[in-house]
Amino acid sequence: MGKEARQNWDNPVQFVLACVSYAVGLGNVWRFPYLCQMHGGGGFLIPYLIMLVLEGIPLFYMELAIGQKMSLGSIGAWTAINPYLGGIGVASVVTSMYLCLYYNIINAWSFWYLFHSFQSVLPWAECPLNSNRTGPIEECETGTSTEYFFYRETLNISSSIEENGGIHMGQALCLLLAWVITYLFIARGVKSTGKVVYFTAIFPYVVLFIYLIRGFTLHGAFNGVAYMFTPKLEQLANPTTWINAATQIFFSLGLGFGTLIAFASYNQYNNNFERQAIIVSFINCGTSIFASVVTFSIYGFKATVNYENCLERTRLLLLNTFNLAEDSVSMDNVFEWIEKLNTTYPQQFAEIAHKLEGCDLESELDTAVEGTGLAFIVYSEAIMNMPVSQLWSVLYFLMLLLLGMGSMLGNIMAIITPLRDFKLLSHISDELLNGLVCVFCLLLGLGFTTTSGNYWFTMFNDYGANFSLLFVVLAEVITVSYIYGIKRFEKDIEDMLGHRPNWYWKIMWAGVSPLLLITLFIVYIVNYIQGGTPTYQAWNKELGKSVVTEYPVFGQLFIALLLVSSVSCVPLTALYVYCRERKRRPAHTGSPE
Repeated sequence: MGKEARQNWDNPVQFVLACVSYAVGLGNVWRFPYLCQMHGGGGFLIPYLIMLVLEGIPLFYMELAIGQKMSLGSIGAWTAINPYLGGIGVASVVTSMYLCLYYNIINAWSFWYLFHSFQSVLPWAECPLNSNRTGPIEECETGTSTEYFFYRETLNISSSIEENGGIHMGQALCLLLAWVITYLFIARGVKSTGKVVYFTAIFPYVVLFIYLIRGFTLHGAFNGVAYMFTPKLEQLANPTTWINAATQIFFSLGLGFGTLIAFASYNQYNNNFERQAIIVSFINCGTSIFASVVTFSIYGFKATVNYENCLERTRLLLLNTFNLAEDSVSMDNVFEWIEKLNTTYPQQFAEIAHKLEGCDLESELDTAVEGTGLAFIVYSEAIMNMPVSQLWSVLYFLMLLLLGMGSMLGNIMAIITPLRDFKLLSHISDELLNGLVCVFCLLLGLGFTTTSGNYWFTMFNDYGANFSLLFVVLAEVITVSYIYGIKRFEKDIEDMLGHRPNWYWKIMWAGVSPLLLITLFIVYIVNYIQGGTPTYQAWNKELGKSVVTEYPVFGQLFIALLLVSSVSCVPLTALYVYCRERKRRPAHTGSPE
């Protein structure tokens, strides 16, 4: 490893903001609110906060301590602890590379939506006309205008992963722009990143706060907020709730990617990372709750609009069928009229019974959406119903971009920092090495801009990181606690901070966190095996909606490759080191008898 004068953050605030910018990402906006909705609203906060204390903060602290002590990226740090364990760092780099490949495509979509927001009528607000100009395009009419814009205009999606078409030029240019900006943010290493994080970490909060005020002024917003804060405590008896809370904490803090080790390696040796680990963990947790309040206020608005539209359609149906006076049926008394008319004119009512919709506000709020569906379909549907929708659209997609870019900085640093530590690459300038990594990821990432690209994106998102990260962090905590040894680790921390970690940290590292990780690891494997053939959501243009489809054989083989490729780095590196050591050892000469 090349040991030369290492760059440092200009001040501790830069380091904290870099960690916040990295940890606070798209998951806080689109995954956490979904989990709240799935697992009993406010009740989900109980397992979430418990898992933060038992698993999140101790492991975050541990990674920062390793990075700061070793002043090396993930590969160098784990090799320094034990040459046979350098594979843990390699596995982190491989996982980060997978993430980098597909994460920037989300930023490309955000650019696409941002550029389309500067129009007098938002393009996803209405269906385009068909070629005869006699009515809307059938695919759009069958689904919704927001779904059509996402699946057809943005992705130009094929009907399955097996059908491949050319590259979507608009998407490819947006992806190129996303990578150019990523490069400019990291061109001169930590010196440029340190300046950028002031903006990428702080600006999303400004937008979230503006959206909070706007959200609370929307009609029906409090229906959504009340739904979020009404705990369904029976969900606490569901083991899946606890598993999802632990997994969300784990991924939300960005453990196992090697980013935290990379960031901490640029710290001053005596920097107080203990306080910073606690601060960043709670900021991240607070942001998830804050973003959920904003999201649920918008959910409430969207659900109320849908509910009232449903009531209005029912009202018109009753008026037209039974020739009632216009002002006799209102939204407030629709259900009373349904009952009355059903009793008075049962035969006539039976003829329209199949046309009546079951309007229910609660079921509208129960419809849980996560990921790209929430960010690009549900949100854009809510935005188009707001006054001055263009302004809210620009603000929202700008916030998504900054959240995505902030996390991208961390993802790419997790690859570049370990590479920079190798003697072989130490003579290459920062600008060139960083540029080569960005170009490499861009070229591979172009595959996600093809017509079947979204299905590959889903595959990487579902299988590229989860399994390997659980394995990496489990290997990390066992290495620190039982191979390197808690006593030595304590002394290292005392050397840096001037005091030893207290009993809480030691109990977590030696017992609670490893047991939790082993449980998560086993649950993941069991769920994967019980799940049968892996499936994905394929867009059906005839039905105008996504349908569950099984991955073909090549897809299943690729999933297996994704799962195994990073994890196998640990035994393969150990094997390589063992063979190298054997070669170096002088041949043993036996004494003559």
